[in-house]
Amino acid sequence: MKQNNRISRINDEILRETALILRGELQDPRLGAMTSVTKVDTTTDLQQCKIYVSVMGDSEQKQAVMAGLKNATGYIRKALAARINLRNTPELFFLLDDSLEYASHMNQLMKKIAPKEQE
Repeated sequence: MKQNNRISRINDEILRETALILRGELQDPRLGAMTSVTKVDTTTDLQQCKIYVSVMGDSEQKQAVMAGLKNATGYIRKALAARINLRNTPELFFLLDDSLEYASHMNQLMKKIAPKEQE
């Protein structure tokens, strides 16, 4: 239980710092303003870290953002190592998170159904 709490705190710290790095330090034009970090999963041995990123836009913009993040992985890892006091900085993997778009789509469908139910 104690270890899970520690991993949870590390995940929160990585999420916060990665979001700050993406907003402020990276100068890559492929990373748009509608890019946000939604979730972080770190393994218990702190060797690997999956960072889920949400991108609002079409598929071309999503691919461009993911390519930019893949190219900037080394820089982001180095910046995290300087900001977070860990013995080993985990290897970063960026994954696309479509949950926000899915929720928006479901909300639109619910709005279409709601007027029909009131009749």
